[in-house]
Amino acid sequence: MPSKKAVIHNLFSILVLVLSIGWATEICAAKPPFDKPVQQEILTAFGVGTTYGEFEKNSKSWPILQGGEVVGHTFETDSQVSIPAYSGKPVNLAIAINQQGQFVYGWVLEHHEPILLVGIPEQKLNDFAMQYVGHKVTEKIRVGDSDVGDGVTIDAVTGATVTVIVVNETILKATNKVAIALGLIQPAAEDHLPISKVKEDLYKPIAWSELTGDGTIRRLLLDRNQVDEAFSQTSANMVNKAKTQAEREEVFIDLYYTYLNAPMAGKNLLGESEYQWLMSELKPGEHAVAVMASGQYSFRGNGFVRGGIFDRVNLTQRSSDITFRDLDYYRLNDIYPVGYPDFDEMAIYIIRDQYNFDPGLLWQLNLLVRRQVGPIESTFVSFSGSYETPDQYLIRPTQEEIEAAKPKPLWVNIWQEKSFQLTVLISSLVLLLIVIFLQDWLIYYPKFFHNLRRVYLVYTIIFVGWYGLGQLSVVNVFTFVQALFNDFSWDLFYMDPFLFIIWTFTAATILLWGRGIFCGWLCPFGALQELINEAARKLKIKQYELPFRIHEKLWAVKYLIFLALFGVSLESMSTSEKLAEVEPFKTSIIFFFQREWWFVTYAVALLVVSIFTRKVYCRYICPLGAALAIPTKLRLFDWLKRRPECGDPCQLCAKECEIQAIHPNGEINANECHHCLDCQVTYVNETRCPPLVLANKKGKKTKRKLGARMSQEDRIEITELVDAKQ
Repeated sequence: MPSKKAVIHNLFSILVLVLSIGWATEICAAKPPFDKPVQQEILTAFGVGTTYGEFEKNSKSWPILQGGEVVGHTFETDSQVSIPAYSGKPVNLAIAINQQGQFVYGWVLEHHEPILLVGIPEQKLNDFAMQYVGHKVTEKIRVGDSDVGDGVTIDAVTGATVTVIVVNETILKATNKVAIALGLIQPAAEDHLPISKVKEDLYKPIAWSELTGDGTIRRLLLDRNQVDEAFSQTSANMVNKAKTQAEREEVFIDLYYTYLNAPMAGKNLLGESEYQWLMSELKPGEHAVAVMASGQYSFRGNGFVRGGIFDRVNLTQRSSDITFRDLDYYRLNDIYPVGYPDFDEMAIYIIRDQYNFDPGLLWQLNLLVRRQVGPIESTFVSFSGSYETPDQYLIRPTQEEIEAAKPKPLWVNIWQEKSFQLTVLISSLVLLLIVIFLQDWLIYYPKFFHNLRRVYLVYTIIFVGWYGLGQLSVVNVFTFVQALFNDFSWDLFYMDPFLFIIWTFTAATILLWGRGIFCGWLCPFGALQELINEAARKLKIKQYELPFRIHEKLWAVKYLIFLALFGVSLESMSTSEKLAEVEPFKTSIIFFFQREWWFVTYAVALLVVSIFTRKVYCRYICPLGAALAIPTKLRLFDWLKRRPECGDPCQLCAKECEIQAIHPNGEINANECHHCLDCQVTYVNETRCPPLVLANKKGKKTKRKLGARMSQEDRIEITELVDAKQ
């Protein structure tokens, strides 16, 4: 048999090893794979005292923590989307957003853009990314756009127009994806609507005038004066500016565009054979548009090269830009409607399936106009024309299809993702209910019952606490109260299924049996204290208990703490959350002691005290316990049995109750009881319970009358038996 000293040494070594592994894991998992300067700049952007949290798989991001609270998230765009830029490879950026859905930081981590590798400083692209700081994730942000309506414009990088257009799309799409995953914003309803289909059998030959008259073909006509006005507030104000009225009235570009998948547009424009060929080239989910123009300006441009991106024309739908590469382009040589005008250039562009284009929704064609202001410097503005496919060309989704396609609330997805964990949790709660219902049977098998309880407490610490982060807090009580007085929504509480299920179970058991079920079985920190104390008792470490008169007075402390915190929460939730650090739960359970030294010291001190006396924190300090004790007065059942001899003269259970929840008069205080059932095990033990021992000694007849009539001799004997059991 190992000595007591050796056992203590081994337990301490195991504790140090576990904590070291936890700390090492935290250090490795918490820091994102950015360069150290970028890591530090992100933390600096959020303020003093910020650190990185553990990588979140659902959002593929790293939380930013300040004082243990999440204040934002950072992520790599490559982990969210892959949108090829001019080089054919995506630009990877580090982006950070706060909990209000605002950009806090943007930086380029990797790119392969030839224009930035030679000629244009890379810092220009970093400066471009930092322009997003302060803007909302939900804002419509466009690059160098002259008319964005309710959106915002950010400056482009001179000479790298295509690159920054792709970077803008990358940032917006990646950030939107992360924000939705984090629940900071809700997905746009139209993003999940079933896509409208084209009526493939609807066709009749019609002339050019009819095609343009009914909206099948749309027009964007710009004269030089309109373009000059758009550049009037830029550095290119005087470049190529029209000087005479005749020049101002000259056509800059006369552009027409249409959606080709609809036979009324495609067949009339291309002819039967060319239309069938084009449709055969399209994969499922792909679409084609035609662009035709005449005038001084080319929408195709002279700078386009094979392998590149068209930098003068793109589309926008649902606030997302659709860009075209060389493989998305077909030359359009001939069109066939009667009465069509002459064009200088015509093209077909393919919208690939990655854009999830919906012909039933409004889209815009964007024309970017550039003016050179220096050897390599230029500026540009954008003009847009809207397009809406004529309704008669489409098969709209039915109401049933729309309802079926509506996105599930975010909390539903979270519950589905955690289905295994929740199944385990619910199964364990069902087991606990079975234990409570069968307690009158289980107490006759004390060894089995105590082992079952120990296993359950270990499960509570490891699975409910450290793994599931299911530690309840008094802050949850305040949040619920605040929600009742504001816009109450269950969705807020559904977002954390672990906590929701445990809270629901706790609320139900409080109304049925009192707070003891949670405090004695489901509180991870309480379980940790209890197992530490039980190990100390096994090692014969001396225990200390306060006299009951002092112990009873100290019960009030936790109620005073709760009332103080509750009062502060009515004025300021953020302040009450900070003061709620009186709870060591966040340090010991949620963050597994990975916090500032003063938090760790406080939590460890409470656990060290548990070596010498059971659950000091629970008995005298815990504001959550106080909050749960208040509705305990309303409990429906009291299944803890007592005899008339309990308290007078028998004091055995009162002396053995390790949290001193039994008054000297034998009454069990349900507000303080943790439902460990130790007193009930003693209650049925005929070799330990003094009244039963005396009754067995005197015979069954006396046993039946015990408690109704007791002699002074019996009272003395019971008292002696109590003293002998201690």
